[in-house]
Amino acid sequence: MSNPSADDDQPLDPAAARMVAKVRWLMLISGVTTMVAIAAVIGVIGYRVFKAEGSAATAVDATALLPKGARIVATAVAEDRVAVTIDVGGAIEIRTFDLRTLKPTGRLRFATEP
Repeated sequence: MSNPSADDDQPLDPAAARMVAKVRWLMLISGVTTMVAIAAVIGVIGYRVFKAEGSAATAVDATALLPKGARIVATAVAEDRVAVTIDVGGAIEIRTFDLRTLKPTGRLRFATEP
């Protein structure tokens, strides 16, 4: 029988060497393209996971009590707050609530100078 390691020492003819070089180049391009595609998919999944915290699936029901005789003049939403403008017996008041939990976060009262 012949020695298989002896066959490895023989140089390839120029046509075969070009073909091996071309296959190596194509394999490199294919590998890099696959890695970029996998990184893009992982990036999109990570973005969706970390940005899903403010989804509409977390609905909250709440009731805010107003003083007797008060009426709501206006409402507004800004960033993560809900602002409600209230007229309480002729005095204007702004109450803010957290958008996700609807818990009160602040109250601003306006009064005229005496």
